[in-house]
Amino acid sequence: MTAAPAPGALVLRPGPRRGVRDVAVLTRRNLLHTVRMPGVLLVASVMPVVFVLMFTAVFGGAVGAVLPAAAAGRYVNWLVPGLLAQFALFAGAGTASGIADDLARGTVDRFRSLPMTGVAVLAGRTLSDLCRSAATLVLMSGVGFLLGFRWQTSVLGLAAGIGVALLFGFAWSWVMAVAGLLVRTAEAVQGAVYMVVFPLGFTSAVFVPAQTMPGWLRSFAEHQPVTVTVTANAVRGLVLGPGALPPGQSVAGQVGLTTVWAAAILAIAVPVAVRLYRRAGT
Repeated sequence: MTAAPAPGALVLRPGPRRGVRDVAVLTRRNLLHTVRMPGVLLVASVMPVVFVLMFTAVFGGAVGAVLPAAAAGRYVNWLVPGLLAQFALFAGAGTASGIADDLARGTVDRFRSLPMTGVAVLAGRTLSDLCRSAATLVLMSGVGFLLGFRWQTSVLGLAAGIGVALLFGFAWSWVMAVAGLLVRTAEAVQGAVYMVVFPLGFTSAVFVPAQTMPGWLRSFAEHQPVTVTVTANAVRGLVLGPGALPPGQSVAGQVGLTTVWAAAILAIAVPVAVRLYRRAGT
């Protein structure tokens, strides 16, 4: 294993063009690594199908009566936009475990010995996970369509909804990069990630409208970042139209709020992740 450069050693600093190329190379490396792992591809393909089928069958009959008119009376119309951002959020677990695995195998030490910035290594990881998320969300939309899901706005609205989900998922993947750099073992990071992801996901309005929840939980569910992104507040507003929004809210306003959440997360998580990466080999 190649050691990291000693303090004071001459290290070539890549320029912006070289940095972009490094990001592209590392993104391709991570995607090829995934393609060569059939088990990972199988899980990534099956889970969206299972979630759509399972929750449509379990909650469809009970929740249908309280859905807004914009859902056109179909629970699958309510569910699919929520699951789009839910799975964009879940993709962050792959970021955390991938970075932890690279640390355990010494791959990060080899990267640190090369003349490229920590941003390139971390960006390559998060961008490859973004590509996988995009494929998962397209697959999920297709499965939902076969089960009766229909967007109530336009194809462009659906595409914009997927884009909003991916934006939030990309920001969240940097938080998970921080988790992977702190925990450092793939086994431990899985438990740490899901301790955060599952409570946020299942106490949001992904599966049922927030107004059906107890008052103490409803207040949290309506304002936590997952709800802001996945309910009518953003993705559902784009896919189902303004009628899916709670009173007093607009689609543009909620999409803007999601963008602010994503920008704030990136502004905090990216510098922290880069700093932890630089200290990872010390």
